[in-house]
Amino acid sequence: MTTRTEETPPAMWRESGSAPVVRQQQRGRPRPMQAERGRPLIIRVGKHLRGVFDRLIAASSLVANDPVLDVRDFAWTALLRDHWREIRDEAMRVAAHGQAPSLATISPDHRSIAEVDKWRSFFLWGYGYPIPDNLARCPATRALVERIPGLNSAFFSILAPGTHIPAHRGVTKGLITCHLGLIVPRDGDVRMRVADRFVRWSEGETLVFDDTYDHEVWNDTSGTRVVLLVQFERPLRNPGKWFADLFMGFVKRSAFVQEARANIGSWNAAVKQLEV
Repeated sequence: MTTRTEETPPAMWRESGSAPVVRQQQRGRPRPMQAERGRPLIIRVGKHLRGVFDRLIAASSLVANDPVLDVRDFAWTALLRDHWREIRDEAMRVAAHGQAPSLATISPDHRSIAEVDKWRSFFLWGYGYPIPDNLARCPATRALVERIPGLNSAFFSILAPGTHIPAHRGVTKGLITCHLGLIVPRDGDVRMRVADRFVRWSEGETLVFDDTYDHEVWNDTSGTRVVLLVQFERPLRNPGKWFADLFMGFVKRSAFVQEARANIGSWNAAVKQLEV
């Protein structure tokens, strides 16, 4: 999981060109209480009942409930490892040309934790919805992620030098997260804490973890860290699967997911205008 490859990493890019600006980028970062009030009802309710929900899903899980999971339990991760260079090349193309907006711009649920312009994302899938324009720019990655069982979301997660993502938790134990290391700077320490474990990425390696455990990330280097972030459905038996499917159905139709989809559309429209 943490064995580093010997291949010389590609040169890091800097911010280049004029990035499109959409309305959400003009907003200030919300205060914690404002951020909580602004979250959708299902997320706020789910947060307070999370312990009950998570216990129900955990009891029905067909894989371990540990903070960090064994990649061998998810055979499809080998596809990502086998083709990681193709995925990396596509990630570099979209990121180097300013096509990846800040996550705070796209996702209303991340504005309280994402440092503006320091945590960028290029969404291919979001909460079960494909992003056709973005998928068209990354055909190799598209062909691979579409083979992932229970795919929920997939995006390039791009972390600028010196970024710290504060401790936070995912919405539901019904989803599991996989990271594929694409670009990992070596001139310092880039790491993630999941519960009481510290893990580090390696290029071409996968890391699978449960993001409902408290976790935070540091990029204490002068380079940009890039991973392919995939969220997929936890393998479950009933009754946990019934509940997880019902909950995710509400989330998928919620206003905050629909706003994020609209934000991606606005960003892509602005990028196209710049390309004319």
